[in-house]
Amino acid sequence: MSRQQKLASTIMIQGTASDVGKSLLTTALCRIFVQDGLNTAPFKSQNMSLNSYVTWDGKEIGRAQGMQADACGILATTDMNPILLKPKKDMVSQVVVHGRPLRDYNARAYREEYLIVAEGIVKDALNRLRCEYDLVVLEGAGSPVEINLKDRDIVNMRMAAWADAPVILAADIDRGGVFASIVGTLELLEPHERDRVAGFVINKFRGDVSLLQPGLDWLEQRTGKPVLGVVPYLPELGLEAEDSLSLEESHRQTSEMRDPSGSNLDVAVIRLPRISNFTDFDPLLQETDVRLRYITGADSFGDPDLVIIPGSKNTMDDLLFLKSSGLADLLLRHAGAGKYVIGICAGYEMLGQRLLDPERTESDVDELEGLGLLPFEISFASAKRTVRVSGQGSLPGMEGSYPIEGYEIHTGKVRWTGETVHPFVLSEAADTAASESSCQFREGAAMPNGKVWGSFVHGVLHNDGFRRALLNRIRSEKEWPPLEAGIAFKERREAAFDRLAAHVRAHVDIERIYSLLETTFRKGE
Repeated sequence: MSRQQKLASTIMIQGTASDVGKSLLTTALCRIFVQDGLNTAPFKSQNMSLNSYVTWDGKEIGRAQGMQADACGILATTDMNPILLKPKKDMVSQVVVHGRPLRDYNARAYREEYLIVAEGIVKDALNRLRCEYDLVVLEGAGSPVEINLKDRDIVNMRMAAWADAPVILAADIDRGGVFASIVGTLELLEPHERDRVAGFVINKFRGDVSLLQPGLDWLEQRTGKPVLGVVPYLPELGLEAEDSLSLEESHRQTSEMRDPSGSNLDVAVIRLPRISNFTDFDPLLQETDVRLRYITGADSFGDPDLVIIPGSKNTMDDLLFLKSSGLADLLLRHAGAGKYVIGICAGYEMLGQRLLDPERTESDVDELEGLGLLPFEISFASAKRTVRVSGQGSLPGMEGSYPIEGYEIHTGKVRWTGETVHPFVLSEAADTAASESSCQFREGAAMPNGKVWGSFVHGVLHNDGFRRALLNRIRSEKEWPPLEAGIAFKERREAAFDRLAAHVRAHVDIERIYSLLETTFRKGE
């Protein structure tokens, strides 16, 4: 029977709450199935995240599904996350459908007006994946028993029914109350939904599993469903997080890794209220000579070697936050003292002289004075630029030029008001250059001394040579010797996928999971 005549099998990871580890468990299963010879794809019908990923054809999806596609060794497409919700302010999100912004919705209007339409969109996307792959691993969102939302659910149990997917329910023991969360979730499910739950995975366990065994035995007896695994907490994994809930934990782990003598570069990222694409800084978490920390106010600013202003879903409001919190004054004083400041995307826009929003696409503010560190104005428009780019980059005072790859997601357009240094020469990836020219263009802006600069390119610090050259330049000013080679981030990321898969394979009954899959493809065949 041809693949066109038989849809791929499916399996779904749901959770008792947000941040219980659904995304990483899905990633691990994707890698395991691929290692075992199955052509596998991830799927999440609706994702709410400010941490996005640009596909090969210049479309925007949730970062987690992009990472899961990477774990599968395939190109990410919008079918893997057909609907992305990007919160802009309280109760309002931008709705991105198949990688392109549709419009802003408040929560009530989205639920009452759009979810019926969305149902057909996500079903069609899943069916296309099931025609192309051997197996699709679905991920739910939040909890499947949000009673007020269940009747129009498109991401948890109704999605599992449409996909005819057995459900593995994940719970986070690190939060406490793991047995109550599992039993409570089952109690709130409808009988037919409860029947679809094939078993449980208890995640982020710390300690002696034998001490947990009486609880596991009770849970299986109480529910009549198996515990498929207890996954120990895995520190310092080196894979990007789904959302900013995990920022403090990453900061704590890397702080513990660093040299207590203080011979590390102090890199401070401003945690904007609407921070987005914070995975831009993941490589810095792994550099052995960097202490990365997130700051939320003037009292935690300190005396960093480098300050980074990250991306934001609402540039205007977050610029107002910088000014009202006192962080803007500290940034200007820091730059005036000849120290390093970087702005990425929205952070880059804030470094300019003026920000204009005549269409009110960003906020309710028409115009704001920027930080005035770079000579340009930014105008926001409704059209969003989402492209992958590559080329070369070098800052004033930096020896040599370095390969650059990354992606842009922004609506701001630059108007130059004076002479500046453009540190990057880039081209759009051939597949993303639809109506625009794919010829080379200069990107970004820098002060003549190269210490204050910005770029629209997300992932610019993922480029190993450029990142190490930047860090070594800061080291040289502290009269520290350069490090000849930093981390190879892409290689570490691939190793992290394999490490995660091996960890889950060792602690989860994978054979039992295979028995849930109604497919002719079996491990070892």
